Amino acid sequence: MFDLLLKNISQYIHLSGEDFKQFVKLFEYKKFKKKDIVLKEGDYCAFEGFVLSGCFKIYYLNENGFEQTLYFAVEEWWITDIDSLINNVPSILNIEALEDSEVLMISKKDKEYLYETMPQIEKLFRIMNQKSSVALQRRILSLTGKTADKRYLEFLEKYPGLEQRITQQQVASYLGITHEFLSKIRKKIFEK
Repeated sequence: MFDLLLKNISQYIHLSGEDFKQFVKLFEYKKFKKKDIVLKEGDYCAFEGFVLSGCFKIYYLNENGFEQTLYFAVEEWWITDIDSLINNVPSILNIEALEDSEVLMISKKDKEYLYETMPQIEKLFRIMNQKSSVALQRRILSLTGKTADKRYLEFLEKYPGLEQRITQQQVASYLGITHEFLSKIRKKIFEK
């Protein structure tokens, strides 16, 4: 169960076997069923979760009540509302399981404990936060500066195989377009 987590963090830091045991002791294994809500708008986020299996959508409801998906989290991705977690404010995000899923969850308190006792863990999460910031910047630039066609192609590249696991409505929500417009884009691209 922890092999996937070790593989993931080994991209950024090296932990001895004993340090890894100390690290994973603070994670709680959780299962979620399809459609389970992991975090609801208005609740306080007190966790970060590493996805072992399954798929989640992280979204909010815009002022018109439509879902806007920020990102999908599949195997080896992390789920959280970083604003709520860091600033102890009510979440504006929702995290929903799109498939039966398994996650390793760590609380804010336990993560802070790791920062104090294992400096390399602070380095790990700093690097991961930097990568997340880059991804969010790219996402904003894509949404504000690229056509829907290009955003769809980027989606296919960023999430290979995910389109077969989720609905076209969920893809459209991620792209910020209607389901009907997505159908036109797909038809145009696949005719080429």
